[in-house]
Amino acid sequence: MEDSDMTRDLDADHRPWPLPQRPWVMKQTWDRLLFAHWPVRPDELRDLIPRELTLDTFDGAAWVAVVPFGMSGIRLRGLPPIPGTAAFPEINVRTYVAHQGKPGVYFFSLDATNPVAVASARRFFRLPYVRADISVDSTAEGVVHYRSRRTHRNAAPAEFVAWYAPVSEPFRAAAGSLERWLTERYALYTVRRGDVYRGDIHHDPWPLQLAQADIRTNTMAAAAGIALSDAPPLLHYAHKLDVLLWTLEKTLEKG
Repeated sequence: MEDSDMTRDLDADHRPWPLPQRPWVMKQTWDRLLFAHWPVRPDELRDLIPRELTLDTFDGAAWVAVVPFGMSGIRLRGLPPIPGTAAFPEINVRTYVAHQGKPGVYFFSLDATNPVAVASARRFFRLPYVRADISVDSTAEGVVHYRSRRTHRNAAPAEFVAWYAPVSEPFRAAAGSLERWLTERYALYTVRRGDVYRGDIHHDPWPLQLAQADIRTNTMAAAAGIALSDAPPLLHYAHKLDVLLWTLEKTLEKG
């Protein structure tokens, strides 16, 4: 399918608001992804996100996720993949926010191996990308071994070492469930000088699987000033998902 036809033919019935009228600008594929979620008291996060955004909660709890995955098939609309930048691993730390009635994701950090991608994302998407050394290996049985160590100059140290694997058949999260609230988010938010910018994203509903993990080292959230509980995280796995991204758009009002 040609890029010019892709937006028109997308299945958008599951989205909480319509697709943007503007053309998408980037396509990516996310694979071997783990959602590791911890509940956090809202008052522990409120001062860590910009005041212009509303901290989103589910049954009174805020949530923080550490999300390791692989990224591939990266290309700009109408262009072939750029050699050396089309695939790399990433791990991010995120929470959930809303603005003007649209729920989305707020990133505390995004660690990636590719310096060109890191620099580009920091400039064009105004996201807190940092460089890291990351290795990802998968066994024939589907166990993912993931190791990340932040290397970005002047950034807070952070590491993540774990193995994880799916333990159920894929399913779509039910309407109203915590799993759906956590994962079905179609925007990211960033704030600069009091202005709120929204980046729309689009994908099919997540093909989630229950997961198990052995997290040996995890200082990703601590590097952002977030203390995670010692309780086991809520774990979900997704094998593969194609994603479209739009350029940032400044919202019409501040706060």
